Amino acid sequence: MGQPLRGRLRPARAGPRPAFLRRRAAGREPRRAGRHRRRILRRPQPGRAGIPAARSRHRLWRGQFGGALRPASATAPRPGHAGGRGRGASGRPARPPQLRARDPASGPRPGLGRAQRRHPRRIRPDRRDGMTRMVQLAETPFRHLGTDGLTEMRVGDECFLRVSAEAIRRLTVAAFGDVSHLLRPGHLAQLRAILDDPEASQNDRYVALELIKNAVIAAGREFPSCQDTGTAIVTGKKGQNLLVRGDLRQALSDGIRDTWASRNLRFSQMAPLTMYEEKNTGTNLPAQIDIEAVGGDALELLFMAKGGGSANKTFLFQQTRRLLEPERLLAFFDERIRTLGTTACPPYHLAIVIGGLSAEQCLKTVKLASARELDGLPTTGSPDGRAFRDLELEGQILGLTRAMGLGAQFGGKYFCHDVRVIRLPRHGGSLPVGMGVSCSADRQIRGRIDRDGLWLEALERDPARFLPEGGTGGAAPARIDLDQPMDAICAALSQLTVGTPVLMSGTMIVARDLVHAELARLMREGKPLPGYLRDHPVYYAGPARTPQGHASGSFGPTTAARMDPYVPELQAQGASRVMIAKGNRAPEVVASCKRHGGFYLGSVGGAAAVLGRDVIKSVEVLDFAEFGMEAVWRIRVEDFPAFVVTDDKGNDFFTRKPDLTAPG
Repeated sequence: MGQPLRGRLRPARAGPRPAFLRRRAAGREPRRAGRHRRRILRRPQPGRAGIPAARSRHRLWRGQFGGALRPASATAPRPGHAGGRGRGASGRPARPPQLRARDPASGPRPGLGRAQRRHPRRIRPDRRDGMTRMVQLAETPFRHLGTDGLTEMRVGDECFLRVSAEAIRRLTVAAFGDVSHLLRPGHLAQLRAILDDPEASQNDRYVALELIKNAVIAAGREFPSCQDTGTAIVTGKKGQNLLVRGDLRQALSDGIRDTWASRNLRFSQMAPLTMYEEKNTGTNLPAQIDIEAVGGDALELLFMAKGGGSANKTFLFQQTRRLLEPERLLAFFDERIRTLGTTACPPYHLAIVIGGLSAEQCLKTVKLASARELDGLPTTGSPDGRAFRDLELEGQILGLTRAMGLGAQFGGKYFCHDVRVIRLPRHGGSLPVGMGVSCSADRQIRGRIDRDGLWLEALERDPARFLPEGGTGGAAPARIDLDQPMDAICAALSQLTVGTPVLMSGTMIVARDLVHAELARLMREGKPLPGYLRDHPVYYAGPARTPQGHASGSFGPTTAARMDPYVPELQAQGASRVMIAKGNRAPEVVASCKRHGGFYLGSVGGAAAVLGRDVIKSVEVLDFAEFGMEAVWRIRVEDFPAFVVTDDKGNDFFTRKPDLTAPG
């Protein structure tokens, strides 16, 4: 790839040499004349998009732009770095990791296995649209997927990295395969912290334990962590010196198609045939792909699988400058956060963005912040309008969420794991405010392609290590036989108070959005409703595909609120008297249950793998088979866990907020 070196190189500065000097010493990059060498030094180096090397690298690493270059918690030195706080063993400031690049031939870094090395931190100052942004990824373990499909080429003085479309497809398959079954260790550690918190309610601990159990089952790679396996979203930054042999978007789409076709995942994308008619695409495509051009020769990717429940909890509020007063701002968020409810499976990672040059910039920042992609932002603003995190406001809003009493779905303090608040510049005449969440599935994973190969974030493969010894205690649940007549089922539930845990066994009917729309059409036309809606409880859900050798795939509850408009009319005809789903119901549903003797039971959202493997014993299509996963299913369950949320007396958890007691 280059000519042998001739003559002597100037001595390198103390410490490891930059990567381009390593390549030159290895004969892969020819030495240039002094004038050209200085010019090359001023070019952005690989992995350091937009950072001129002619700047003082020490000053840059220590925060030349005034930003907090690492999160406040990241104070300990990382493997391969001597000393801390940016200081090396000699007392001089440590060089940025980009300038300490490891030669692949030197083997893995100390203390890390070959297949799981820590990728260098990446610092990206970026000036666009009058903004200065300093984004640094939190320290993340990556695993190496090899170098197949990567080659180097030179055009004049420029060196390019060529990547095959197959390599990108392979990285995409690995990414969505992992993120459908595995979680980040930090997320699991937060669930375990709930179990260890003496101030957590019994219900918080119960939900946290169920979610960890769900992660253990999902890690077996047969059952996805959630039955809603989501819309595939890919955001990324492509360096100008990285060339893709083929169509980048097509390669990403091919990887997504292959993942959903080969795994027990659910196809969720609906193609509009006309304004009013739709058909499932059967591939989970199209995907949302957003690739940005930057300097350098690396491809940075964030893969996300976003389910409908959490995506629907993304909000934009167009406000004015008057909102920017401390008391007014906190009161605003206290009101708005309550509207999130529990339909998106808390505990949440809550993201709030105040400002933005446009509505779309505000909401895109919400999505990235909910994935903890912007944790490395500075914590102060600047005259040129850089983005920053407000750590004080994050703590205040987290306190608000813990005082709301909603907890991890059924009462307590853990409505949110954490909060991110990001301030952006804005047009003087507008103040967009964005809010969104990452739910208990928390499915995102980072990928990278550079000269060292393909890298993928290492998610937790042994979630069982977060399980406690023993259970969480709690009262014994009431047992409900679902195979008795509906009047007897309702009579048994009527003896229980709101908040009572139950374990149900017997037959359920599964019906969700499309079926309810069809039932509404039947009622408009004066046609009778199917008898199974009167004879059995109705579970709002839709399964993922069934793994070989099992009765069911992941089969967790969907959001109850989407079926709210249909309930009063259905119950008036004796149907849907007992409903099971997740989240809160509208006041008209509570009133209808009181009027018609109905009940709504809340199931733990986010535990789909547990239900699919251990609770659901048989599944068969009963009606509307043409609706695919949204058909009417008849299932038999054993010890299906739920809470009485709305009863036949007009009591409702989300308005009364009773002290629920989790099952033992």
